[in-house]
Order: sequence, then structure tokens, then C-alpha cells
Amino acid sequence: MGNLIEVKNLTKDYGDGKGIFDLNFELKKGEILGFVGSNGAGKTTTIRSIMGFIKQDNGTASVCGLDSWEDAEKTKKYIGYVPGEIAFPDLKTGTEFLKSQAEFLGIKDTSKANYLIDKLQLDPTANLKRMSKGMKQKTAIVASLMNSPDMLLLDEPTTGLDPLMRVSFLEILEEEHKKGTTILISSHLYEELERICDRVALIDKGKIISIIDMKEIRNRPVVDYKIEFINSKDYENFKKLNYQIIRDQTKYNQVTVRIKKENAKLLFADLTKYQVKFISEVKYTLEKKFNEIIKVM
Repeated sequence: MGNLIEVKNLTKDYGDGKGIFDLNFELKKGEILGFVGSNGAGKTTTIRSIMGFIKQDNGTASVCGLDSWEDAEKTKKYIGYVPGEIAFPDLKTGTEFLKSQAEFLGIKDTSKANYLIDKLQLDPTANLKRMSKGMKQKTAIVASLMNSPDMLLLDEPTTGLDPLMRVSFLEILEEEHKKGTTILISSHLYEELERICDRVALIDKGKIISIIDMKEIRNRPVVDYKIEFINSKDYENFKKLNYQIIRDQTKYNQVTVRIKKENAKLLFADLTKYQVKFISEVKYTLEKKFNEIIKVM
């Protein structure tokens, strides 16, 4: 599988520690790569550099083997883009804007646009300038996907969408993923990226801290269980068993144990000997993984 996007030693220094510094990553054909980080971490600068809107101070960014800055006009024909800050042209309605986009892109079959409009519950006849943030976001999403581009660059695309529309949008991206569309998406919401991405990069203060393969999260060989006992005697006796205890809360007669997934039946069998108030699996998340990485830095 070839790399559709390659970033090597990419640097854009705005001064006072702001910008991006010596970024290195690639995006394979058909892959979804997430960028997570707080506001000002460098997500938007990275995406705008790949789009060819910003000239880097050092390093390179390429799309389909073409230089993002030198060949910006050529690379854009491969990309559907949703910016972090949406600014529409001086047109009256969303319908007029989408029609102008279709004409610009040479789209004659509007079935994809109509599907997206329905999926996102967008009223494109609304006044373009008076649209809410969510309506503008939906319109920009439709415009970016309506010609089924080879790749999507999405800068905080769910900002302004209500929870139900966020789910619908993620479903759209999952459909695109199955079709082989290559996607780079930034977000400050771990849950969104955890659901759809193949890999996720954590960016902080303009530097990539780590890139995680989501298989590490989804196929983790161990599982954590929080267990609370009704009485202290059972709590103390259970602790004498040979389980790895990663958290012990004496006040609540509560322990959290870590076991191999294949040993879950053994744990449950042992627990039948005690009076258990509750047991729950402690979900291992992308956010927890990154927090573990940050703690040891």
C-alpha cells in the first residue's frame, strides 16, 4: 500500500513556541489517521501545510508524490477539505453554494450530495450567511465529499454538530473508509478518533508525542476489572489470591485487577466463593494510553 501523504521534518515556526516542529508521519492509501491535541497544539497548521495554504520553514509535505506547496493546484484535485474555520463565498443559499461547487468539480450526478444532505438532515435552502455553526459545518461536509475524492482532510469537522449528527457523520466516514478513501482527521475528542481511526497521533506544542496503532487498544491482551466486596473479610481473602492488583481501595473493600483475557473465566469462578457487591470491566481507552505515555516522558 503506497503512502498518499508524506510529511518529513515539517516545521513552521511562528515564534514564542507556536507552530509545528520537525513533524514526521505518513498516511497510507485507504487509512484513517487521527490527529488529537488541545487547541493550539498544531493540528490546523499541519493540515493547512499539507493543503498548500502555508509555506513551511523547513521539511516537506507531499500528496500523491507532489509537493504540497509547489504543486498545490494539482494536489487539491485529489482532496476533499473541511477547514476549521468555514468562510463561504458571497452566495445567497446553501443550495447555490453546493451547485457552484458541483459545477466547479464537474459533477453531473448529484446523488452523492443528496444522500449526504439527507443523512446530515441539512436544509440547503437556508441563507448561507445566517446559517448556524452546525448548518455551516454540514454544508462544508457535503461540499467536501460530494465528488467522492481520493482523500479527505478534515479539521475538527464535528465542531458545531449535535451528538446525533456527530454519530451520523462518523457513520459517513466509516462508509468512506470501507470504500478505500484515505482520511486525515483532527479532533480534540478521543472517543471520535478511537471509533474510526486506524492510527492516531498525539500532537502537543507543535510536536508529535506518539502515534498509536489502534490495534493496540482494540486487541489489548489484558483486561482490567474493578471488584467491590460486601464485607472486608472477603476483600482481604481475595487479595491473598495470585491476581495482579493495580489499584487497592481499602475504604470501599474494592480492588482493580489486571488479567489476561483468557483467564476471565477463572476469575469469575474464584469470585463465586465470595460475596461480591459488583464487578465491572474498566475500559481501556486511547486517552488512557496517551496519558500513560505522557506520565513517563
